[in-house]
Amino acid sequence: MKKPKNIWKWAFLILIGLILGSGIFLGTRIFSQRETNLPPASEVTVTKGTSVVTMNTNKKKLNTLMSYFLNNFQKDSDVKYQFYLEDEALLTGEFPILGTKVEFSLYFEPYVMTNGNVQLKATDLSIGTLNFPVQQVMSLVEKSYDFPEWVEVNPSEQTMTIKLNQFKLQNDMYVKADHIDLVGDDIQFSLYLPSDEGDGE
Repeated sequence: MKKPKNIWKWAFLILIGLILGSGIFLGTRIFSQRETNLPPASEVTVTKGTSVVTMNTNKKKLNTLMSYFLNNFQKDSDVKYQFYLEDEALLTGEFPILGTKVEFSLYFEPYVMTNGNVQLKATDLSIGTLNFPVQQVMSLVEKSYDFPEWVEVNPSEQTMTIKLNQFKLQNDMYVKADHIDLVGDDIQFSLYLPSDEGDGE
């Protein structure tokens, strides 16, 4: 006579098999590397002087940024000025003439230079009812105000140059202007890794 099968014995063995099989399956999935299309770290090259980010902004955002910067830059100065963007770039402030403070507004047309700097060409001057030549007013402005070292005022050429290649960000990264359209409210800059020369040109 055949011995009756030990049902509990077989059920126990099947349960052990399922547990071991599940453990092996899960372990294989957890510890195996997922295939990706990312290149190996050894193949990722960092080229200095390369554009890494293109930024689009508008006049409102840029005016907020410039106002914040100028407020900090001029916090210890008694003579202050403002610079902001409308359909033209506008520099406003006061300077003393014959013991009287005179308000002025200088209007500029911005141009992107080949090296990514920005040149502002004076186009108009508002100074109350007085009639002064732009060159003379820019000379007074140059003498009366402190500008960042990367801003160059040239009264004889009636220009101001914003030397972005001398304005260093964290880790010596720098910015270049790509496109400025104040009427169309379209302003574009690119962020660059530090170049070997370190001058951003």
